[in-house]
Amino acid sequence: MYRKRKVRRGATTVEAAFVYPILFIVLFGIIMLSIAVFRYEQVAHISREATRWASVRGAQYAKENFTTAATPEDVYTNAILPYAAGMPTESLTYSVTWNTDASGNPIKTPTSVVQVLDSVTGQLTPVPRGNTVTVRVSFTWNTGLSGTIPVSSTSVNIISY
Repeated sequence: MYRKRKVRRGATTVEAAFVYPILFIVLFGIIMLSIAVFRYEQVAHISREATRWASVRGAQYAKENFTTAATPEDVYTNAILPYAAGMPTESLTYSVTWNTDASGNPIKTPTSVVQVLDSVTGQLTPVPRGNTVTVRVSFTWNTGLSGTIPVSSTSVNIISY
């Protein structure tokens, strides 16, 4: 009535030897990709926050608050470093530029005019755009096992103060 089963000693070990390396490689790839996406999002957030910070601390802000206008070092100290948690700062580079004339003074006239659709009249209306601040943040991420991955983001904001 009962059939004797054939003994298959070690079959599970052999099958695991084939499956586990593939499983670990896929798992490692998923983890590395998720960290890369996180680093990119972090760098993009840093550049956006830095342009926001710099765009409201221009010459008019400095004049009204009896201080000096923001410098690239101020932007780094007050807007980039606080958001660089977990990032080695020696791998972080930045550049901050404002629209300036040949003397280095901020340009007073609008830098461009764009056509905006007026919702009331349905007509295109020219709208002057003012000076801008541009912040570019780059980070070279050393993955440890698979080399380095450069991540960078550039953000441009209209100076609003």
